[in-house]
Amino acid sequence: MNISDVAKKTGLTSKAIRFYEEKGVVTPPSRSDNGYRHYAAHHIDELNLLRQARQVGFTLEECRELVTLFNDPARHSADVKARTLQKADEIAAHIEELHAMRARLLELAEACPGDDSAECPIINHLAGCCHQADGKRG
Repeated sequence: MNISDVAKKTGLTSKAIRFYEEKGVVTPPSRSDNGYRHYAAHHIDELNLLRQARQVGFTLEECRELVTLFNDPARHSADVKARTLQKADEIAAHIEELHAMRARLLELAEACPGDDSAECPIINHLAGCCHQADGKRG
């Protein structure tokens, strides 16, 4: 298969496929005499794994590890499960951070009159200051 065939089968762009190859995340394809890449079925499997792993939040380095495990017939599912649970915990922590950020933004918005005046408690808070009536920073 050529790169455009692989792109169609995996839902990745040719550019993304070449990027993953350059970064060593997937097994390099063989090359024909004219330099064109030639892909086999296992490349499709690796790239599908990679695409789906990225969709659930795995980093490029974590994807490299997952592809290595995918290609290792002696892998242990416990290793894959541990990595997956660790990623789920990281995402849960990130969600908590996002909830806290949202709550703080809503507090800031509540403090702002949202009218035509230049005085804005949101800007003042984000700038870490408050403006005095004469226009000087305090």
